[in-house]
Amino acid sequence: MSEYRLGTLQRVELRDIWLSEAADFTPWLAREENLAILGETIGVELELEAQEKNVGPFRADILCKDPDTDNWVLIENQLARTDHSHLGQLLTYAAGLQAVTIVWVAAPFIDEHRATLDWLNEITDGRFRFFGLEVELWRIGDSPPAPRFNVVSKPNDWTRSVGRAARQIDEMPTTETKAQQLRYWQALNAHIEARQADIRTRTPRPQHWTTFSIGRSGFQLAAKVNTVDNRIGVELFIRGDDAKGYFFLLREQKEEIDRAVGEALSWEDLPERIGSRIALYKESVDPTDEADWPAQHEWMTDALVRLDGALRQRVRALDIEEVRESAKDSG
Repeated sequence: MSEYRLGTLQRVELRDIWLSEAADFTPWLAREENLAILGETIGVELELEAQEKNVGPFRADILCKDPDTDNWVLIENQLARTDHSHLGQLLTYAAGLQAVTIVWVAAPFIDEHRATLDWLNEITDGRFRFFGLEVELWRIGDSPPAPRFNVVSKPNDWTRSVGRAARQIDEMPTTETKAQQLRYWQALNAHIEARQADIRTRTPRPQHWTTFSIGRSGFQLAAKVNTVDNRIGVELFIRGDDAKGYFFLLREQKEEIDRAVGEALSWEDLPERIGSRIALYKESVDPTDEADWPAQHEWMTDALVRLDGALRQRVRALDIEEVRESAKDSG
């Protein structure tokens, strides 16, 4: 029997890596890859909205949206033990918002504050969810430190409710068309994961589209099938009151974006709708032909990767104030 040499886990002091909460820890946590770790820990996908952002009269360390519900996710963090001041901020957020998930990250949690979050999760309804996470850093030998988030408090039956929601999607009564749609997206997810494409999949549903995060609330990547016109497509869909303004800002970069994608996109303002889309289509394709699914899913995966690569950073850099200022000047 061969022997393997195993390393020893070593705890790293947080202040050895992050000297300041505001200048070091908050910007680190707000990076997409680190929000993904935190989101996986609590079972919520997180799309960054802003750092040190006012929400009405309030100010959050990190402000995110849950793309599945479009509700706020507010993250308060400390590089020290929990205190009454931060607890008061969390209660103020909850009092001022109609629906919110609050994530309190600290090192460590004292028993009184853990018990308070447990109590809040007991007495509030499903519109309010409180998570308490302890952050740690560990390394093996000379390896870079790796973060770990430990859940010390979460909403009642959270794990079971997440699993139950997923089962309800899989078990809901469907027509054969709906059942085939569900299989189509399950197969697309499997294809994306097998290719190890840098696209984060979501739980599929029996409908003619499926969505993917692009890192900002109000924007989402989507893949769609059209069995009437025998067409499949992928798109960036922009929704919300400022959708037209954001579409205008992106269209100003049309040549650069088309070049980055590698072909001309379909730029659809959709004047009759609030939202707008930027899309790629593949014609003369039968989404009901399961033998052709591997080829369709390969095209979709490639197109999603190209769209994500061309648009993700541009979407995150958009500033709607540019449109508003332009409108004032022209007025």
